[in-house]
Amino acid sequence: MTINTPTVHGMFPTPVYVIKRNSNLTSEEEKEIKEILKSGMNINSGNRSSNNSYIFDGNLEKIKQFCEQQLKIYVEELIIPREEIEVYITQSWLNVTKPGEFHHEHSHSNSILSGVFYISTEEGDSITFTDPNFKVKEILKVEPKEFNVWNSGTCASPSKTNELILFPSWMNHRVEPNEMATTDRISISFNTFVRGT
Repeated sequence: MTINTPTVHGMFPTPVYVIKRNSNLTSEEEKEIKEILKSGMNINSGNRSSNNSYIFDGNLEKIKQFCEQQLKIYVEELIIPREEIEVYITQSWLNVTKPGEFHHEHSHSNSILSGVFYISTEEGDSITFTDPNFKVKEILKVEPKEFNVWNSGTCASPSKTNELILFPSWMNHRVEPNEMATTDRISISFNTFVRGT
């Protein structure tokens, strides 16, 4: 007797794009980041963000170019638009998360794709995404013995220095406290919008 092997298909997966920048921060970029930090930080629920919400306007030009190149690849290879469009960066800001601090769960409104470029991280740092269908799946839930991509409500992606992560802006995400951290986690977050048809 032959036993058929089932296939499992992922329906409607969400692309989260991660890429490492080949070059480390230049001394000029380090200087610009220090200047942004000196110009003041807003205290959020659990962390801090720069007073300036448009840090890519006149600062960190090479990091901005890297992010724009990767956005272009994301759009061309994952969205594959029929008409020519340009996704461009609107807001951009610096985040500082001290040891034991966190980012509350949120999404980014008025944006198509969002990104985070990691300036400084430690072992154990990550960003956690929440399944947008989680509330529906919670209506009647069977508690799993172990978690996998099919039965989890959240998924953590490691945060590594000099890496960029891009994701649809509607995805809820958060940063859990890293109790083992000894230094500040610093990142640049940004939002985008679109021009074209």
